Amino acid sequence: MRRAGCALIGIVVALGLLAAAWFAFGWYSSGPEEETAFIVPSGSTLTSAAQKLEDEGLIGSADAFLLRAKIFGGSEPIQAGEFLLPEGASPNRILAIFQSGQVLRRFVTIPEGMPSVLVHDKLMAEPLLTGEIDVPAEGSVLPDTYDFERGETRAAVLARMQAAMARAIEELWPTKGPRSVVDTPAEAVTLASIVEKETGVPEERGMVAGLYSNRLRVGMRLQADPTIIYPITQGRPLGRRILRSEIDAVNGYNTYSMAGLPEGPITNPGRDSIAAVLNPDQTDALYMVADGSGGHAFGRTLAEHEANVERWYALRRERGEM
Repeated sequence: MRRAGCALIGIVVALGLLAAAWFAFGWYSSGPEEETAFIVPSGSTLTSAAQKLEDEGLIGSADAFLLRAKIFGGSEPIQAGEFLLPEGASPNRILAIFQSGQVLRRFVTIPEGMPSVLVHDKLMAEPLLTGEIDVPAEGSVLPDTYDFERGETRAAVLARMQAAMARAIEELWPTKGPRSVVDTPAEAVTLASIVEKETGVPEERGMVAGLYSNRLRVGMRLQADPTIIYPITQGRPLGRRILRSEIDAVNGYNTYSMAGLPEGPITNPGRDSIAAVLNPDQTDALYMVADGSGGHAFGRTLAEHEANVERWYALRRERGEM
């Protein structure tokens, strides 16, 4: 009888140990079959988050998750936001992710030379952002890649972009060298915006900045085509050739009809273009024309420029463009 009792006790203990092992194993068992984005709404409790996990098929039982969390989980509260749950994430891992506050970040990229009207369009077209924004001031946004959370306001993201530009100018302005012709950070951004629109070749920025600095230094008109287009489209593509009447138009931007800088930027320049106008290349060039490779041929004199223009026209005729 005593032996039977001992055996029964042993069985009970073994079953208890097996149950405990099973219970613990469930806390570390494999979860979602694929990587999954999961949103913990603002104001959620662990109970409501667990129920949402069960509803979305990411855990087997909300009650079991909560019980195991109470025994095995930490005491830190969960955070609201969108989280990325890895493939096979265990309940233990899921809780740790919620407690970490490491929310899933999304990204929006503003390329160098994107005008503010298109920055506005891009932010308004992002479906994971909320709220309305006005078109930001031209030249106030630093081109870069920015992260954001699902549900974040467009105003908050735009504010980060503008703060980044303010920091960039603050960092770069003290590097201004003796060849620079700009007197204020605002002038630097305006000239940099022209450099940004005039060349798509990064290696040319310093040279183009040097050319325009030379023109400003001697009082020549900049004659930059993008300054003709900006007051017409506010930065959107023109979609056709510039008209003679537009070349002759008198306004605060057209550098064919006025000397000096336009009244403001014509796009949002990147750091490299701002740096280029603060330390332009040392050059005698006053003229430039496309060279057919995406870059430009530079000339010191009008005669050199006319020869470069003729070579460009010959290349275009050879290509059947004229």
